[in-house]
Amino acid sequence: MTRADDRLDDDERRRLDDEEAEQLEPVRPPDLNQDANRSATRLELFFDLAFVLFVARCADVLAKDETWHGAAVFTAVLAVGWWAWASTTLYANRFDTDDAVFRLLTLTAMAGVVAMAAAVQTIDESGARWFVLGYVLIRLALMAGYVRAWRHVPQARSTARLYLIGHGLGAAIWLVSLAVPAPARYVLWGVGVLADAAWPTAAARLKDAVPLHLEHLPERFGLFIILVLGESVAAVVTGLHDGEWKPAVVVTATAAFVVAAALWWIYFDLSGGAAKRRLAVEGDEVTKHGVHDFYVYIHLPLAVSLAAVAVGLEHAVLHGADDHLTAGTRWVLGIASAGYLLSAAVMQAQLGRRVRGALLWPGAGVPVVLLIVLLDLSPIGTVGLLAAVTVAGVVAGFLLHRSGEVRTAKV
Repeated sequence: MTRADDRLDDDERRRLDDEEAEQLEPVRPPDLNQDANRSATRLELFFDLAFVLFVARCADVLAKDETWHGAAVFTAVLAVGWWAWASTTLYANRFDTDDAVFRLLTLTAMAGVVAMAAAVQTIDESGARWFVLGYVLIRLALMAGYVRAWRHVPQARSTARLYLIGHGLGAAIWLVSLAVPAPARYVLWGVGVLADAAWPTAAARLKDAVPLHLEHLPERFGLFIILVLGESVAAVVTGLHDGEWKPAVVVTATAAFVVAAALWWIYFDLSGGAAKRRLAVEGDEVTKHGVHDFYVYIHLPLAVSLAAVAVGLEHAVLHGADDHLTAGTRWVLGIASAGYLLSAAVMQAQLGRRVRGALLWPGAGVPVVLLIVLLDLSPIGTVGLLAAVTVAGVVAGFLLHRSGEVRTAKV
């Protein structure tokens, strides 16, 4: 080994020693996260576990009431939970120092998510109070984090100020809703979420807005998509178990698993990849033009649709031996699948800037899946055709790649 190699080893050891010394400090002031190779932390993955439960509870609401009313409640409640997750992710994206204070604030927010998840199924009764308190607890934890950022990161003060206004106003409106009876209470919840989200959106348009970490952002939102896709896998398991492994149930479950796998493939190898490439290529220009806002918010209909797909697949597998699916299950499955493909197509067209490719796929899949549920076939026929269409979409995506109609980055 040469002396130059020795010097390199010494420099590397000193760097590692400095990093270890920094990590041993229990409390560190927040700073802007701009490390080139930053990825999701173990705390973020632990935090996501609470949202696994939350999404599952929301899916149960739709599973018990496959009507327009049930779909509206399911969508509204899941949207509230999604914004709670997204807003905490946006803070961590910029200011995660992984010190004791950040960890305690994150775990406090996680406790709020647990309370919301536990209250979902009784949200129109006694659970409403706990749902509100859980949401407000998440807001308070975020506000404490932004106060730290405002204090320790001078260049972030204008951004942090607007987030504090938004989260504070949202929390206040939700607290007021405790004294208001239903249905006006739910109106206040919607107003509170809109107020909560409007100010952060405005913050992104400040001239001195704090940039987002554009490598960490798509990783986190991709992980949330995987989290929701897990509901479809769980749906296959539950359907097989409760359907007692009848031959028709097994065949339907196989097709349902293929649908879930194809939906995963479509996001990570096509639409999500096209969006990530835009973030990676344009960098700071993305922030200047508000592209990252579109990227964040398009994941709401993607997540809601995927969660509803899981409900439809579970019921289809469970009743795989029946002659027909109920109208509710068919429409949940059809509208949710179409909603997912439409959202993916919009994301791909807008962020990938290839409208023709997005129309060819996933756009062309939207009317096809709606036609399938209109046919009122057997569970095997319905899910089997959905599997065939989504697999064809995976192949179409590959061909679009080869022709240059879609350009992606690995998600």
